[in-house]
Order: sequence, then C-alpha cells, then structure tokens
Amino acid sequence: MKLEFALYATIAGSLVALIYAFFRTQWIFKKAIKNEKLKQINGYVADGAMAFLSREYKMLIPFVLVVAVFLLIANQGYIKLQAASFVLGAVCSALAGYIGMKVATASNARTTTAAADTGLTDALKISFAGGS
Repeated sequence: MKLEFALYATIAGSLVALIYAFFRTQWIFKKAIKNEKLKQINGYVADGAMAFLSREYKMLIPFVLVVAVFLLIANQGYIKLQAASFVLGAVCSALAGYIGMKVATASNARTTTAAADTGLTDALKISFAGGS
C-alpha cells in the first residue's frame, strides 16, 4: 500500500511540476523584447547555446548507446529492461536540457527589458520564473 501511494504521489507531483513549468514558460514568452539590438544579441546567445547543446548531444549519443548495449548484454530476464530505462532516462534528460536552455535564453533578454522598463521587481520575477 505504501509503495502504491509513493508511486501515485510521485506521478502526481511530476504532473503538477510539468503543468507549472508549462504555464511559467508561456508567461515568459509572452513578455516583449522591445529593443532591437537586445533582440539581436539574444538571438546570438540562443544560437550559441543551441550549438553547444547540439555538440554535447552528438558526443553523448554514442556513449549512451554503448552503455545501453552493455546493460542489455550483461543482464538477464526482466533486468534487460534496464537498458531501455537508461536510454529513456537519457532522452528525458536531453529534452529537459533543451527546453531549459530555450527558456533560460528567452528569459535573459526579457529580464533585461523588464529591468529597464519597470524596475528590479518585474525583472526578478521573470528571472526567477526562467530559472524555475
């Protein structure tokens, strides 16, 4: 009974966190970047961040596949599913990194815009939302 409760609590908590992240991300992307130079610089930063992630993921994919093959070969029976779990975990981690980087780079220029237009309070709200 305790194990079932823990499983359901984990799933419920995860769904609440995903819903929260979705709405905070939508809120961040609705904020305008008014300065064209800032938009341009932000685009360069975002491009660089995505280039970094692309290179990182290209290096990690072979590693993940090799480890998954070793897990598949080394384990017997149902434990062989550990290889699939490892790959799924790696894919989810990469997806979280990608989405996190998109949101973080998007919130940077919006934080700067808010600081210049309305002050520190609004800038900190956007900054903390981007970090969360």
